[in-house]
Order: sequence, then C-alpha cells, then structure tokens
Amino acid sequence: MKLKLILLLALVGLFSCGKDKDNGGSNNNPPSNLTVNAVVSTDNSGNVSFTATATNAVTYEYGFGNGVFQTVPSGTVTYKYPSSGTYTVTVVAKSAGGQSISKTISITVAVTLSLVWADEFDTPGAPDPSRWGYDLGAGGWGNNELQYYTNRLENAQVSTGTLKITLKAESFSGSNYTSARILSKNKFSFKYGKVEARAKLPAGGGTWPAIWMLGDNISTAGWPACGEIDIMEHVGNQLNKIYGTVHHPGHSGGNADGGTTIIADATTAFHRYGMEWTPTTIKFSVDDVVFYTFANNNTLPFNQNFFLIMNIAMGGNFGGAVDPAFSTGIMEVDYVRVYQ
Repeated sequence: MKLKLILLLALVGLFSCGKDKDNGGSNNNPPSNLTVNAVVSTDNSGNVSFTATATNAVTYEYGFGNGVFQTVPSGTVTYKYPSSGTYTVTVVAKSAGGQSISKTISITVAVTLSLVWADEFDTPGAPDPSRWGYDLGAGGWGNNELQYYTNRLENAQVSTGTLKITLKAESFSGSNYTSARILSKNKFSFKYGKVEARAKLPAGGGTWPAIWMLGDNISTAGWPACGEIDIMEHVGNQLNKIYGTVHHPGHSGGNADGGTTIIADATTAFHRYGMEWTPTTIKFSVDDVVFYTFANNNTLPFNQNFFLIMNIAMGGNFGGAVDPAFSTGIMEVDYVRVYQ
C-alpha cells in the first residue's frame, strides 16, 4: 500500500513539474534576433516591401515613419508611401507573453505622382455632367450669402478652353445675385494626393470664389465632422490675399486652421492653386510655393475620400460688404487635375 502511495505521489510530482515547465516555457521567452529588411520599388510608385523576423515572435507592429501604424502577424507587408522622403521605420516584435523587442531602419522613397482625374474644360457648353453636378438654391448656405445658385449656362459654362463660373447682379427667385456651385460628389472622390487648379479670380467687393473639398460622409456625419479642405479662397475686399484652410471639429468657421499668402495679380492673371495631402500633412501652395502646412493625423477627418467643389459666393460672413456698383464677376478655370 505504501509503495502504491509513493508511486502515486511521484506521478503527481512529475505532471506538476511538466505543467510548471509549460507555463514557464515559450510563452515567457522574450523575442530575440529581430531583423528587418526593406525593398524599395524602383518604379517610383512608393511601394516598399518589408520583411521582419524574430525568434519567439508571434506578431509585428510597424510604424512607417509617417504617422501610419500597422500590426502584421506574419511580419511581411507592402506599404505604399504617398510622397517622396526619407522615413525612419520602427518594427516592434512581440512574443505570445507580451514581451517585445524593437528595431529601426531608415529608407528613402521616391514617388512620382500620376494623373488620376482631370477636367481640361475643352468641350464647349455646360460643365461635363459625368464629372460635375450642381448645388442649387439660396438661403445663405450657412454663411448669410446673397446669391442664388443655378445650373444655367449664364452662371457656369465652358468656352474657349476654360470654365467660367459667373456671379451676376440680377433679380432671381428672391435673390439679388446668381452664381453657380459645381461639385464632383457621387461622381469622383479620392483619398490623399495632389490637386492643382489653374484659375483667374473675380474682382469686386463682396465676391468670394473658392476651390475646395468636403468629406464623402457629409450626409451622415454632418459638417464640420466630415472635414473641409479649402484649397483656395479669395475675398474681393482683401484683394490678392489667398487663403488655404481646413475645418474640423473644434476648429471650424472663424476658428479654422489655415494660412494666407499675398500674390500680385489674382484677378488679372492665372495662377496654379495647389494642395498636397498625405496621412501626416496637408500643404497649400500657389504656383508651387507652399504657404501653409497643416499636420494631419489619424484622429482627424482628413483620412477618407473627399469630393471637389468650385463656386463664387457673394457677401455673407466671409465675403463681407458688397460693392453697390458690382455687376458681374467671373472665376475662369483652365483646368483641375488630381494626382496620386
């Protein structure tokens, strides 16, 4: 009987030791020997193929050096950088027990942007309906503006190779001014890239031309939660002062984030109004000279698809006092191009 009891205790001890060994085994072994390799595509696409390996690692967390992070269980991932630059990439390898080891590498990426959408305004008549729709009506549009937006040729027409959005002093459906507001909503939208529009702006006190964008989710999220990116705004009462602005929760309307620049001849010559947008920055420029850079991050609404808008407003909270002698003002647009 004693022999059986001794054997039983020995077996219990053996299994207990085995269980303790499992609990103190691979789950508690920290990762080691972390290596990270990067292969940068030679086609200037921005694609970089990463491979990370480590002993005892079960997952890898990548920080691509531009504010973008990704968890990759296999350690192998291809990431497409939206713009050229030198980036410090950090990889954290984690074990099943939560222990970690990290490694950083530096890579240099060259990105050549490709044209993905454009309107050159070469076909006479109404704006291309496959690219543009209209916002119609009056009521101030949230800014106490004075115009009535129409879809008439008198207010938006392509001729001699340019789009002409025309603001007119005329009585129309209860308003004293007419204009047009065209937009690519439900026809074209995009996430990240570069927009360039070559345009000549209207003159006159009260005029407020704009080339801008709104988030695709405006109908569900509302404004400013959807985000707004104003590529170019100009106010006739502040001649030649160009605004680049972003609106988002906590920073909208008069509290928006933005910058300005002064140019010599906004209403008499064409200029290239640009915006370059990545997960980490939104840069505003005139004739390729950047005048304001906004720091983007993944908590903001500027990481989704946006659509394009062009219009001229009259008066209101931003346009200000209207010149009583005003009769007609035109924003003439040579092209709008989007690159990615």
